Amino acid sequence: MAYLNNSSDESAQGSDIGAVLRNGREILLQGFNWESHKRDWWRNLEKKVPDIAKSGFTSVWLPPVSQSFSPEGYLPQNLYSLNSSYGSEHQLKILLRKLNEHKVRAMADIVINHRVGTTQGHGGMYNRYDGLPLPWNEHAVTSCTGGLGNQSSGANFHGVPNIDHSQNFVRNDLIGWLKWLRNFGFQDFRFDFARGYSAKYVKGYIEGARPIFSVGEYWDPCNYNNNGLDYNQDSHRQQIINWIDGTGQLSAAFDFTSKGILQEAVKGQFWRLRDRQGKPPGVMGWWPSRAVTFIDNHDTGSTQIAVDEKVSRGQLRTFSLEPILKLGVLGGRVPASPGGVSYGGALCYPLFGAPLVSSQCRLLSCASKVKAHWPFPKNHLMEGYAYILTHPGIPTVFYDHFYDWGNSIHDEIVKLIVIRKEQGIHSRSSIKILEAGPNLYSAIIGDKVCMKIGDGSWCPGSREWTLTTSGHRYAIWKK
Repeated sequence: MAYLNNSSDESAQGSDIGAVLRNGREILLQGFNWESHKRDWWRNLEKKVPDIAKSGFTSVWLPPVSQSFSPEGYLPQNLYSLNSSYGSEHQLKILLRKLNEHKVRAMADIVINHRVGTTQGHGGMYNRYDGLPLPWNEHAVTSCTGGLGNQSSGANFHGVPNIDHSQNFVRNDLIGWLKWLRNFGFQDFRFDFARGYSAKYVKGYIEGARPIFSVGEYWDPCNYNNNGLDYNQDSHRQQIINWIDGTGQLSAAFDFTSKGILQEAVKGQFWRLRDRQGKPPGVMGWWPSRAVTFIDNHDTGSTQIAVDEKVSRGQLRTFSLEPILKLGVLGGRVPASPGGVSYGGALCYPLFGAPLVSSQCRLLSCASKVKAHWPFPKNHLMEGYAYILTHPGIPTVFYDHFYDWGNSIHDEIVKLIVIRKEQGIHSRSSIKILEAGPNLYSAIIGDKVCMKIGDGSWCPGSREWTLTTSGHRYAIWKK
């Protein structure tokens, strides 16, 4: 098995927050799944750092590191406490030090759309943060989620207080915390629930803390009709592009458009992978240098479900785009909260505004064992990776696929990473789509790599191409 070592000049990158985006040679690893908190996670990752580095990854996205009401980390309370369900602050420090020694950057998951309060304030709601670092009052909470601040500048995350980023003291405090994370050893940022607050605030946070690389989770449902996914997803990718532009082009964004299209295309609809202009149909096709492509993540392919507003009628939809976390079934001792209902020792919070009732909590309790609510088709996994690891954009590999699905998948992904690096494929590489039919897709990327996916028979016509790797329903050639 061939491996590539990374090289990095953080001093040069750190002085220019756009250097990595211009270089375009990032390959990311999401270093956790939905249930990683149940294991000794920081120690687990620390043992894998040498393999992560030699496999060619440039950055590892870690789960939220701050103290949180939910063990997954997405309901933060004390931002400055780094003792979490994933391990201690000391163990985290060891992990970050080892990543740095192997020239792999650590990406912090920045959850700043909302924050769980400690004390009842205005209206009897838990919208104060007494007794904690950053002891904000009700003015730090948006008026639409029970605070005395301004209206939200984005979508509401119901059930917990949403942070009012329009307040100067809030932004200054958050920039201070982000700088503290940088000094602790994090180089990159991933902004959670980025549609919850204006992109202009993300721009300010990036300019203030100066991460080497940033990516946002701007996740809205793709466009569907009665027959399934629409062919034209231009309005969907335009929303993501508008968000990127709102950050002053300082942040990339996860290409949810490409994910939604690709996982339908591999089922015998490869015609979806060429838009009306002959380009890739996701963000990758319009702004590849800011498109972070992926197959699955902790929300889409891990052990969780999602419930929409029909939950009270017991109707679950498997393609829903909101994870169970964001509906919020919280274990442990939780103070009463507006809209929350106690059931079975847990607090249930609504996602869509209307308070939940106990029967809904029972439904969620029964449904919590359902796995993966927007997953990539398992038997087409390597077709997906053959696509994103040879194409423009910034590809991301999911921990489960790389480490939990067997050595064969691990080694096939590494081969694709090696080809990408050796052939000089980057986020802005040119692409010429040759075939996009029901059962076959083929393309030439950067005039150096030729690839096909699907069960259709195909190979490049010219003898200058040499087969370099192949697997189930995919093949890659190079010059």
